[in-house]
Parts: sequence; structure tokens; C-alpha cells
Amino acid sequence: MAAKNKSNVNSELRSTPLQAQADETSERQTPSHEEIRCRAYEIYLERGGLPGNEIDDWHRAERELEKVAVFARDLKRHQKRVAQTPKAEIDIRPMGTKERANQ
Repeated sequence: MAAKNKSNVNSELRSTPLQAQADETSERQTPSHEEIRCRAYEIYLERGGLPGNEIDDWHRAERELEKVAVFARDLKRHQKRVAQTPKAEIDIRPMGTKERANQ
């Protein structure tokens, strides 16, 4: 029965996209303990579930989630700047038409 529960947990974690975690993390700018734990477990599963690298998995999960949070924060900043920039009007008429309009 324990093996059955473990397989359910594995499939749940695999179906949780990193992007969804990143969206939540980017709002706070730092990953939560639970987010790091989940990502570290995903890393553990990716390397075949072999014991012995728990600390490395944890640190890798922290780094990945922090990078995603910084990227998302910078993207939001960039989007705000672009949204605030007034759009320039561009005249796309052929040159001959522009000259006649100016006369």
C-alpha cells in the first residue's frame, strides 16, 4: 500500500509544472520552503531516486527557483517600462505621397 501512495505522489509532482511554482515565487521574490522541497524531490526523482545527494538537490532547487523569481521580477519591470512608453506614430505612406501632402 505504501508503494501505491508513493506512485501517486510521484505522478502529482511530475505533473506540477515548474512555471506554476515560478509564478507564485516571483510574487514573493523568494521561494518558500515547500516550493524548494517539492523541486528538490523532483530533482531526486529525475536522477533516478538514488540516495546520497539530498543537500545538492536542495541547493540546486533553491538556485533554480531563485533564478526564475529574479527573471520574472525583471520581466515584470520591463513590461511596466514598455507599457509606460508612449507609442510613436509612424507614417508608412510612400515617399512621393508624403512630399505631396507637405506641399
